[in-house]
Amino acid sequence: MREKENLTLLGNHHNQYKTDYDPGILECFSNKHPGNDYFVKFNCPEFTSLCPITGQPDFANIIISYVPDERLVESKSLKLYLFSFRNHGDFHEDVVNIIMKDLIRLLDPKYIEVWGKFLPRGGLSIDPYCNYGKKGTPWEKAAWDRLAQHDMYPEKVDNR
Repeated sequence: MREKENLTLLGNHHNQYKTDYDPGILECFSNKHPGNDYFVKFNCPEFTSLCPITGQPDFANIIISYVPDERLVESKSLKLYLFSFRNHGDFHEDVVNIIMKDLIRLLDPKYIEVWGKFLPRGGLSIDPYCNYGKKGTPWEKAAWDRLAQHDMYPEKVDNR
């Protein structure tokens, strides 16, 4: 994972789509508004990884929301990073936690949450959620409150 003001992937038309998990793809840049608290949200509706036991593909919408501090993730590097899970075998719960921890290491955000909405296999869908609030800040309590109230009103599921 690298912090670069001279981003190497943005605008590069010769990208390599790695298909093995690689957090080193992630790049970040300086937040021009570190004194403002605001959310940045990413949706990746075409996420794929593999079941670590059967090797079968798992498909999900991965939703990442964070409140930046000094750094923001560069979106193209995030896209390539998420693509790198394509041949990576891990349980759904592990995937969302790995993504969150990699982004915490890169960004040191005030707050972050990662939610995986996996399509069903065998008639069962799994929607793991994890979050983090920076210790010693109001975001630490916000993370606990958000986790404690998470999914109290589950959405209607028509197509999964």
